[in-house]
Amino acid sequence: MTSNFKVISPHRPASAPPILEISELGRVYRMNQSFLPVLEGVSFDVQPGEMLCILGPSGCGKTTLLNILSGFLKPSEGWVRLHGKPIARPGPDRCVVFQEDALFPWLTVVENMAFGLKGKGIPRRQRQVLVDRYLSLVGLSAFRDYLPSEISGGMKQRVALARVLILEPEILLMDEPFAALDAQTREEMQHLLLRLWETLSHTIVFVTHDVREAVTLADRVIVMEKNPGKVKELVDIDLARPRDIDDDRFNRRCARLHDLLRN
Repeated sequence: MTSNFKVISPHRPASAPPILEISELGRVYRMNQSFLPVLEGVSFDVQPGEMLCILGPSGCGKTTLLNILSGFLKPSEGWVRLHGKPIARPGPDRCVVFQEDALFPWLTVVENMAFGLKGKGIPRRQRQVLVDRYLSLVGLSAFRDYLPSEISGGMKQRVALARVLILEPEILLMDEPFAALDAQTREEMQHLLLRLWETLSHTIVFVTHDVREAVTLADRVIVMEKNPGKVKELVDIDLARPRDIDDDRFNRRCARLHDLLRN
Protein backbone atom coordinates (compact mmCIF):
# COMPACT_ATOMS: atom_id res chain seq x y z
CA MET A 1 0.00 0.00 0.00
CA THR A 2 1.32 3.45 -0.91
CA SER A 3 0.72 6.39 1.44
CA ASN A 4 -1.02 9.47 0.05
CA PHE A 5 1.25 12.29 1.24
CA LYS A 6 3.42 14.06 -1.29
CA VAL A 7 7.02 13.18 -2.09
CA ILE A 8 9.47 14.52 0.47
CA SER A 9 12.73 15.91 -0.81
CA PRO A 10 15.84 15.32 1.29
CA HIS A 11 16.59 18.17 3.71
CA ARG A 12 20.31 17.43 3.88
CA PRO A 13 22.65 19.82 2.05
CA ALA A 14 25.32 17.67 0.44
CA SER A 15 28.25 19.63 1.89
CA ALA A 16 26.78 20.63 5.27
CA PRO A 17 28.80 19.80 8.40
CA PRO A 18 27.07 17.38 10.78
CA ILE A 19 24.75 18.82 13.39
CA LEU A 20 25.64 16.00 15.82
CA GLU A 21 28.97 14.21 16.12
CA ILE A 22 29.27 11.10 18.30
CA SER A 23 32.74 9.64 18.83
CA GLU A 24 33.84 6.47 20.67
CA LEU A 25 30.92 6.78 23.05
CA GLY A 26 30.79 4.40 26.00
CA ARG A 27 28.56 4.02 29.03
CA VAL A 28 29.18 1.72 31.98
CA TYR A 29 26.77 1.11 34.85
CA ARG A 30 27.87 -0.08 38.27
CA MET A 31 25.92 -3.19 39.33
CA ASN A 32 26.55 -4.24 42.95
CA GLN A 33 30.27 -5.05 43.00
CA SER A 34 30.72 -5.27 39.23
CA PHE A 35 30.43 -3.07 36.15
CA LEU A 36 28.05 -3.48 33.21
CA PRO A 37 29.15 -1.94 29.89
CA VAL A 38 26.00 -0.85 28.03
CA LEU A 39 27.60 1.09 25.17
CA GLU A 40 31.10 0.74 23.72
CA GLY A 41 32.88 2.59 20.92
CA VAL A 42 29.74 4.11 19.38
CA SER A 43 30.61 6.60 16.62
CA PHE A 44 28.43 8.27 13.96
CA ASP A 45 27.35 11.66 12.66
CA VAL A 46 23.88 13.12 12.15
CA GLN A 47 23.33 15.54 9.27
CA PRO A 48 21.09 18.64 9.47
CA GLY A 49 17.52 17.79 8.50
CA GLU A 50 18.22 14.06 8.48
CA MET A 51 15.82 11.34 9.59
CA LEU A 52 18.14 8.83 11.27
CA CYS A 53 16.79 5.64 12.81
CA ILE A 54 18.61 3.62 15.46
CA LEU A 55 17.57 -0.01 15.17
CA GLY A 56 18.48 -2.85 17.47
CA PRO A 57 17.28 -5.58 19.82
CA SER A 58 16.16 -4.93 23.38
CA GLY A 59 19.13 -4.35 25.66
CA CYS A 60 21.48 -2.93 23.02
CA GLY A 61 21.58 0.50 24.67
CA LYS A 62 19.31 2.44 22.27
CA THR A 63 17.55 4.36 25.06
CA THR A 64 20.81 4.96 26.92
CA LEU A 65 22.28 6.41 23.73
CA LEU A 66 19.27 8.70 23.27
CA ASN A 67 19.55 9.85 26.90
CA ILE A 68 23.19 10.78 26.30
CA LEU A 69 22.28 12.71 23.14
CA SER A 70 19.60 14.57 25.09
CA GLY A 71 22.01 15.39 27.93
CA PHE A 72 20.10 13.42 30.56
CA LEU A 73 23.06 11.05 30.96
CA LYS A 74 26.80 11.61 30.69
CA PRO A 75 28.94 9.11 28.80
CA SER A 76 31.59 7.12 30.63
CA GLU A 77 33.91 7.74 27.71
CA GLY A 78 33.89 9.44 24.33
CA TRP A 79 31.97 12.59 23.46
CA VAL A 80 28.93 14.10 21.76
CA ARG A 81 29.09 17.49 20.03
CA LEU A 82 26.27 19.68 18.81
CA HIS A 83 27.43 22.18 16.20
CA GLY A 84 30.97 21.33 17.28
CA LYS A 85 30.35 22.08 20.97
CA PRO A 86 30.22 19.37 23.68
CA ILE A 87 26.81 18.45 25.06
CA ALA A 88 26.97 18.79 28.84
CA ARG A 89 23.29 19.01 29.85
CA PRO A 90 19.73 19.01 28.46
CA GLY A 91 18.84 22.01 26.34
CA PRO A 92 15.94 23.51 24.38
CA ASP A 93 17.72 22.66 21.12
CA ARG A 94 17.01 18.96 21.80
CA CYS A 95 13.58 17.64 22.80
CA VAL A 96 12.53 14.05 23.51
CA VAL A 97 9.31 12.22 22.65
CA PHE A 98 8.91 9.07 24.75
CA GLN A 99 6.88 5.90 24.23
CA GLU A 100 4.56 7.02 27.03
CA ASP A 101 2.77 10.26 26.18
CA ALA A 102 3.55 11.80 29.64
CA LEU A 103 0.68 14.30 29.34
CA PHE A 104 -0.63 16.08 32.43
CA PRO A 105 -3.99 14.34 32.99
CA TRP A 106 -5.58 17.38 34.66
CA LEU A 107 -4.81 19.70 31.73
CA THR A 108 -6.71 19.90 28.45
CA VAL A 109 -5.08 19.29 25.08
CA VAL A 110 -4.55 23.05 24.65
CA GLU A 111 -3.17 23.48 28.16
CA ASN A 112 -0.76 20.56 27.73
CA MET A 113 0.55 22.06 24.50
CA ALA A 114 0.94 25.55 25.95
CA PHE A 115 2.65 24.38 29.15
CA GLY A 116 6.22 24.55 27.84
CA LEU A 117 5.64 27.91 26.17
CA LYS A 118 4.76 29.53 29.49
CA GLY A 119 8.21 28.66 30.82
CA LYS A 120 9.78 30.44 27.84
CA GLY A 121 7.96 33.67 28.72
CA ILE A 122 5.97 33.80 25.48
CA PRO A 123 2.99 36.21 25.72
CA ARG A 124 -0.47 34.68 25.96
CA ARG A 125 -1.69 35.84 22.54
CA GLN A 126 1.41 34.47 20.82
CA ARG A 127 1.00 31.18 22.72
CA GLN A 128 -2.55 30.93 21.41
CA VAL A 129 -1.41 31.47 17.81
CA LEU A 130 1.28 28.81 18.16
CA VAL A 131 -1.04 26.31 19.81
CA ASP A 132 -3.67 26.80 17.10
CA ARG A 133 -1.03 26.23 14.40
CA TYR A 134 0.34 23.02 15.89
CA LEU A 135 -3.13 21.69 16.72
CA SER A 136 -3.93 22.06 13.04
CA LEU A 137 -0.67 20.41 11.99
CA VAL A 138 -1.45 17.29 14.04
CA GLY A 139 -5.15 17.28 13.14
CA LEU A 140 -6.56 17.88 16.63
CA SER A 141 -8.22 21.30 16.37
CA ALA A 142 -11.60 19.79 17.21
CA PHE A 143 -10.22 18.20 20.41
CA ARG A 144 -8.55 21.28 21.93
CA ASP A 145 -10.64 21.29 25.12
CA TYR A 146 -10.57 17.53 25.78
CA LEU A 147 -8.71 15.95 28.67
CA PRO A 148 -6.18 13.17 27.94
CA SER A 149 -8.58 10.61 29.41
CA GLU A 150 -11.16 11.59 26.79
CA ILE A 151 -9.05 10.94 23.69
CA SER A 152 -7.50 7.82 22.13
CA GLY A 153 -3.93 6.61 22.51
CA GLY A 154 -3.04 7.80 19.02
CA MET A 155 -4.46 11.25 19.77
CA LYS A 156 -2.49 11.42 23.01
CA GLN A 157 0.70 10.72 21.10
CA ARG A 158 -0.22 13.45 18.61
CA VAL A 159 -0.54 15.88 21.52
CA ALA A 160 2.77 14.70 22.97
CA LEU A 161 4.45 15.22 19.59
CA ALA A 162 2.90 18.66 19.09
CA ARG A 163 3.81 19.70 22.65
CA VAL A 164 7.48 19.11 21.81
CA LEU A 165 7.41 20.50 18.27
CA ILE A 166 5.83 23.75 19.44
CA LEU A 167 9.06 24.49 21.35
CA GLU A 168 10.88 24.51 17.98
CA PRO A 169 13.89 22.34 18.87
CA GLU A 170 16.64 21.82 16.32
CA ILE A 171 16.73 18.09 17.04
CA LEU A 172 13.85 15.78 17.85
CA LEU A 173 14.86 12.64 19.77
CA MET A 174 12.20 9.92 19.66
CA ASP A 175 12.33 6.80 21.84
CA GLU A 176 10.03 4.18 20.26
CA PRO A 177 7.14 6.67 20.38
CA PHE A 178 4.67 4.52 18.43
CA ALA A 179 5.50 1.11 19.91
CA ALA A 180 2.40 0.91 22.12
CA LEU A 181 -0.05 1.78 19.32
CA ASP A 182 -2.05 -0.65 17.21
CA ALA A 183 -0.79 -1.33 13.69
CA GLN A 184 -3.15 1.02 11.86
CA THR A 185 -2.61 3.92 14.28
CA ARG A 186 1.13 3.33 14.18
CA GLU A 187 1.16 3.63 10.39
CA GLU A 188 -0.91 6.82 10.61
CA MET A 189 1.56 8.29 13.10
CA GLN A 190 4.52 7.39 10.88
CA HIS A 191 2.92 9.24 7.97
CA LEU A 192 2.07 12.19 10.21
CA LEU A 193 5.67 12.36 11.42
CA LEU A 194 6.93 12.41 7.82
CA ARG A 195 4.52 15.22 6.92
CA LEU A 196 5.62 17.25 9.94
CA TRP A 197 9.27 16.58 9.10
CA GLU A 198 8.68 17.85 5.58
CA THR A 199 6.93 20.99 6.87
CA LEU A 200 9.22 21.84 9.79
CA SER A 201 12.57 20.42 8.62
CA HIS A 202 13.73 19.13 11.99
CA THR A 203 16.64 16.79 12.43
CA ILE A 204 15.17 13.57 13.87
CA VAL A 205 16.88 10.68 15.66
CA PHE A 206 14.30 7.91 15.98
CA VAL A 207 14.86 4.80 18.10
CA THR A 208 12.96 1.67 17.11
CA HIS A 209 13.19 -2.13 17.21
CA ASP A 210 10.84 -2.44 14.21
CA VAL A 211 12.57 -3.03 10.85
CA ARG A 212 9.60 -1.98 8.71
CA GLU A 213 9.24 1.25 10.69
CA ALA A 214 12.92 2.04 10.17
CA VAL A 215 12.72 1.50 6.40
CA THR A 216 9.50 3.53 6.20
CA LEU A 217 11.01 6.53 7.98
CA ALA A 218 14.76 6.72 7.67
CA ASP A 219 17.34 8.28 5.39
CA ARG A 220 19.88 6.07 7.18
CA VAL A 221 19.58 3.28 9.74
CA ILE A 222 22.15 2.54 12.42
CA VAL A 223 21.95 -1.17 13.25
CA MET A 224 23.19 -1.97 16.74
CA GLU A 225 24.28 -5.16 18.45
CA LYS A 226 24.30 -5.78 22.18
CA ASN A 227 26.49 -6.97 25.05
CA PRO A 228 27.74 -4.27 24.95
CA GLY A 229 25.86 -1.99 22.56
CA LYS A 230 27.90 -1.23 19.44
CA VAL A 231 27.24 0.08 15.94
CA LYS A 232 27.16 -2.98 13.73
CA GLU A 233 26.47 -1.23 10.44
CA LEU A 234 25.11 2.03 9.03
CA VAL A 235 22.69 1.40 6.16
CA ASP A 236 21.49 3.98 3.62
CA ILE A 237 17.80 3.70 2.74
CA ASP A 238 18.04 5.05 -0.78
CA LEU A 239 14.33 4.95 -1.63
CA ALA A 240 12.25 7.88 -2.82
CA ARG A 241 9.29 8.96 -0.74
CA PRO A 242 6.46 8.11 -0.44
CA ARG A 243 7.63 4.55 0.14
CA ASP A 244 5.54 1.61 -1.01
CA ILE A 245 5.70 -1.16 1.59
CA ASP A 246 4.72 -3.72 -1.07
CA ASP A 247 7.56 -2.75 -3.41
CA ASP A 248 10.38 -5.27 -3.87
CA ARG A 249 13.04 -2.64 -3.16
CA PHE A 250 11.38 -1.78 0.15
CA ASN A 251 11.24 -5.43 1.14
CA ARG A 252 14.86 -6.02 0.12
CA ARG A 253 15.93 -3.26 2.52
CA CYS A 254 13.85 -4.87 5.25
CA ALA A 255 15.43 -8.26 4.54
CA ARG A 256 18.90 -6.71 4.71
CA LEU A 257 18.20 -5.20 8.14
CA HIS A 258 16.67 -8.46 9.41
CA ASP A 259 19.84 -10.29 8.33
CA LEU A 260 22.02 -7.79 10.20
CA LEU A 261 19.94 -8.21 13.36
CA ARG A 262 20.07 -12.01 13.19
CA ASN A 263 23.77 -12.48 12.35
